[in-house]
Amino acid sequence: MNKIGPSKSSLYPAFGILLVDDEPSYHRSLGLMLERKGGITNLHYCQDSREAMAIMASENIGIVLLDLNMPHISGKELLAEFCEAYPDVATVIISGLNQIETAVECLRLGAFDFYVKTTESARLLEGIKRAIQVQEIKRENRELRQRVLNRRLDSPEAFADILTQSRTMASVFQYLESVAPSSQPLMICGESGTGKELIARAVHTLSGRKGRLVTVNVAGLDDHIFNDTLFGHRKGAFTGADSERRGLVEEASGGTLFLDEIGDLSPSSQVKLLRLLQEGEYYPMGADRPKRMQARIFVATHQDLAERQQKGDFRRDLYYRLCTHQVQIPPLRARREDIRLLFTFFAEQAAQDMNKSLPEYSPEFWAHLQNYHFPGNVRELRAIAFDAVSRHLSGPLKPGDLNLLQHNAAELTFQSDSTLVHFAPDNRLPTLAEMDEFLILEAMHRADNNQSIAARILGISQPALSKRLKRLRNGE
Repeated sequence: MNKIGPSKSSLYPAFGILLVDDEPSYHRSLGLMLERKGGITNLHYCQDSREAMAIMASENIGIVLLDLNMPHISGKELLAEFCEAYPDVATVIISGLNQIETAVECLRLGAFDFYVKTTESARLLEGIKRAIQVQEIKRENRELRQRVLNRRLDSPEAFADILTQSRTMASVFQYLESVAPSSQPLMICGESGTGKELIARAVHTLSGRKGRLVTVNVAGLDDHIFNDTLFGHRKGAFTGADSERRGLVEEASGGTLFLDEIGDLSPSSQVKLLRLLQEGEYYPMGADRPKRMQARIFVATHQDLAERQQKGDFRRDLYYRLCTHQVQIPPLRARREDIRLLFTFFAEQAAQDMNKSLPEYSPEFWAHLQNYHFPGNVRELRAIAFDAVSRHLSGPLKPGDLNLLQHNAAELTFQSDSTLVHFAPDNRLPTLAEMDEFLILEAMHRADNNQSIAARILGISQPALSKRLKRLRNGE
């Protein structure tokens, strides 16, 4: 057995692909095709079938490309051994004979797929790429389950720029750690202001890629600018192209290309991005030879791409290429436990920036802040904090110091909206008494135990709330 290829740090995929075939010439031709056309470099070679199980035991193999007709131990015997000893490894049969009965039997024994050596190489390459993607997803799912069960983060420092104490965000971080080593695209969804670029930076750091994180906002780019920005151009490619220009795909080589606001990409540019993801190669403007993409793709959007593709505004095939790994960043109103933490952090920044003393806070201040809807999320909260500190003169901060909130007073209380509360159809409905208790306790929590504010949230008088609290304390 020998292993040929680039340094370990640049190998793709992360797990090895073992070629088991007794023909050295086929090893060479298949290996070259996988490296040059597919960028697949983590290859191991075995010409003696008797050595295959030893290689499996010593190397991190995820896929086996197995010939059937070999001396000593046949491919069919090896297939049975692989499936028993390494059920998580995908075995792809590449046979010199086109026999339907043999193919069916191999698939019944547990083979992932079956190809004939004389089959068009493009079809074989696509099949191997599909096997790689399936194996990556399986491994990431296993890793994610372990992280969730153990409630662990291996690299919490990667998320140091994202202040949170939310369990929901902790679950997001666990998922991102599990998919960070993948080569597949990552789609980051979330409302404007939730910190999607910070998430992209964290995942790029976790990926261990040696190249840069290159960010571009594709909203409003016409097809020509998109082409030139991503793929670059050769000298003389168009009027004004006086010199060669490297595109951002090349700038991100060995790293990550982050395409923000992907939902606003024009239809013609969507086609070009789809081809880049499918083929892994691109043509700089004016070039007649393609370049291979060596970057991972991240995309971000505040839009519902699933809905847009159903309406025909976003290509369905591109959507499914991009959503292999997908994460939804919760809005600030869904993690209210972070509001006080973030406001205090931004207020400290503002006080330092303006050379002012850090203000204290009244209970009413926190209650009003906790019950605001935050349509602009963390970005809006930062603006509110800087504005409040800039206008503060003396005493604790009060609700009246929150200028932006005053202009959105309707957001400070619950609005009549059928989507506020959801009940699982399989569970029993709570009684009115149970809902009464729940609403009172939740209002008191949001009002920081201030009865006057809790009463305003519930739309009742303060004495009426006091009576209800007394009954709750007495267990009535």
